[in-house]
Amino acid sequence: MDIDTVQLNFNPTTLFIMNVLIGFIMFGVALDLKPSDFTRTVRSPKPFLIGIVSQFFLLPAFTYLLVLIIQPRPSIALGMFLVAACPGGNLSNFLTHLAKGNTSLSISMTAVSTAFSILFTPLNTMLWGSLYEPSREILRTFFISPWELVQSIVILLGIPLALGMYVNHRFPEWSRKMSVWMKRFSIGFFILFVIGALAANFEHFLNYVGMVVIAVFLHNLTAILIGYFAARAFRVTEKDRRAIAIEMGIQNSGLGLILIFNFFNGLGGMAIIAAWWSIWHIISGLTLAIFWSRKPPKELEGVST
Repeated sequence: MDIDTVQLNFNPTTLFIMNVLIGFIMFGVALDLKPSDFTRTVRSPKPFLIGIVSQFFLLPAFTYLLVLIIQPRPSIALGMFLVAACPGGNLSNFLTHLAKGNTSLSISMTAVSTAFSILFTPLNTMLWGSLYEPSREILRTFFISPWELVQSIVILLGIPLALGMYVNHRFPEWSRKMSVWMKRFSIGFFILFVIGALAANFEHFLNYVGMVVIAVFLHNLTAILIGYFAARAFRVTEKDRRAIAIEMGIQNSGLGLILIFNFFNGLGGMAIIAAWWSIWHIISGLTLAIFWSRKPPKELEGVST
């Protein structure tokens, strides 16, 4: 069966649980967020702006170029556009700390990019997906409403983030204690989330994962290189470069999976791209973080922030 016609499916109960799970993870992320995480970017805007522009403009554009070069199946291409349109994942904060990068910048980028994704995730998915003719045909088949996509992201991300930040403001001591536990379990929750996505459709995953391995490897490598060298081009510190590179390489592919099952009926190429990215970015991010952890940042003269 063609990967463009395969549909990975969940029953409604399982899909509801997965929606609640991603919301719960976002709530846990927000327990560690403060208004200062956003205002910090005003005091030192340059690295943050480089990261956000790389995240929401450069990565989707370079994803389009990569798709033109490797010519993947249409559903795989659309999955790549969707993953590129997702915000950074909260695993990036831990990996940036391990890599001796700017953890504060990583937290700020994750927080703000998650908020911005309410607009930019549907916009970039629809824009770049429609520019590539084979994936444009898929978008026509599903008649995706950008407004419904925005509403779904508000429910999945916006509301849990706002609620978590409110709880943190009202009950800071409780939030501080809980956020420690949430950090420990969030990776576990995320892994369970991916396992749940794969377990119900494991045969399809085994049959088709070989078709996406190279695409995900190149896509993830492209994201990391864009982040690092965009930051290097504007001569920010090595710690900032590491934070931006890792933030670019760790996408919230769990959100991507949820959107794929909610709006694209678990379309094969899209779902397998997002699922394999969920596995691969942990491997690549951890490998890069461990490598950098053994090389303390050495700042060059003339760097700026």
